[in-house]
Amino acid sequence: MTSLITTTLSSKTKTVAITRGAPTVIIGERINPTGRQQVLKALQAGDFESVRRDALTQVQAGAQILDVNAGVPGMDEVQLLPRVIREVTAVVDVPLCIDTANPKALAAALQVYEGKALINSVNNDEASLSPVLPLAKEHGAAVIALCMDGIGIPATPDARLKVADKIIERALKMGIPEEDIIIDPLVMAIGSDSQAGTVTLMTIRKIVEEWGLNVAIGASNVSFGLPDRTALNAAFLAMAIHAGATCPITNPLEPVIRSAVLAADLALGRDDYAARWIRDFRSRK
Repeated sequence: MTSLITTTLSSKTKTVAITRGAPTVIIGERINPTGRQQVLKALQAGDFESVRRDALTQVQAGAQILDVNAGVPGMDEVQLLPRVIREVTAVVDVPLCIDTANPKALAAALQVYEGKALINSVNNDEASLSPVLPLAKEHGAAVIALCMDGIGIPATPDARLKVADKIIERALKMGIPEEDIIIDPLVMAIGSDSQAGTVTLMTIRKIVEEWGLNVAIGASNVSFGLPDRTALNAAFLAMAIHAGATCPITNPLEPVIRSAVLAADLALGRDDYAARWIRDFRSRK
């Protein structure tokens, strides 16, 4: 096992380091029109005010990286995604996670981005590997590797690890260093499969034991279709951090989510003298 691998991302002016043993890095999830009608309608109307506002409020709430998605049905993502990136970087200086399944849009976004970006994402399907890994190498970007392939998401932790292993091997051969590979074990809804959360947590532990790579998760997926989603997301997020997740993609505007991350870091010895915990408590008061 390789321990304490550090993934470094940057904007034009700011650098963020992701590493196990240090405080958890929150990737803000809200700049995404999927499931958010307000953002969807604004982008369809050419209004970027909600994007700028989401960027500012998430950073103010503690997000150190922002996920940026511009997948709007009927709109040209190749044109839209770079524009959204420009709007975001005009108001905040944190690194960005470029979230698209469109290789042409990804290429256009990387072309305008100033710094070292995180690409969300690549999977073990040739249609994904062939265009995404060369772009990551060309632009010196880090990449999130999903534990899935063209067939789907494997049911067991060991099967997911085999998929991740193939992506890692391909990326290393491409010349992408291991520190620039972040694994997403994939969080599934426990409302439809009561063992889904356990499988993800076991996969995270195995990733840490096998490679020591950084781990990203889409934390809110766990509660899909269930009531009181925020409480469930927060509980699962704390467990995932204990298992080895280092950079969850989540909503920092939810106080219970932010508290769960800070509490997990404090319990794991990543908050000297509880300074971050106390500071956050005082700011809320």
